[in-house]
Amino acid sequence: MMADHGVPCNGQEATYCMNGGTCYKIHAMNTLSCVCNDNYKGSRCEQFQLFSSSTNTGQAGLIAALVIVALLILVAIAVVIYYIRKMLKAKQQSQQNIPQPQYWRVQQRV
Repeated sequence: MMADHGVPCNGQEATYCMNGGTCYKIHAMNTLSCVCNDNYKGSRCEQFQLFSSSTNTGQAGLIAALVIVALLILVAIAVVIYYIRKMLKAKQQSQQNIPQPQYWRVQQRV
């Protein structure tokens, strides 16, 4: 890749690149450049890049979004169920407080 535009470094210059990167001298710019090995990046291959099993970061973002939406739906359902139960319980308590007419009792005659 860089060999088309530069020549490999020699001697002390060869240690310019870190972590096994290959050093090239670019004569047109009078500078050194590195071609990094896998999992390394940076101008001198000084930064370690973690391995990613997902080749498409959009796919990982979509999965995360779906999980978040599913959790929000579950929370909404739980809130609705809570309030329905609360209303039913309040309705039962209000019905218990109202005295029911007792039709089977016969009133005494005086």
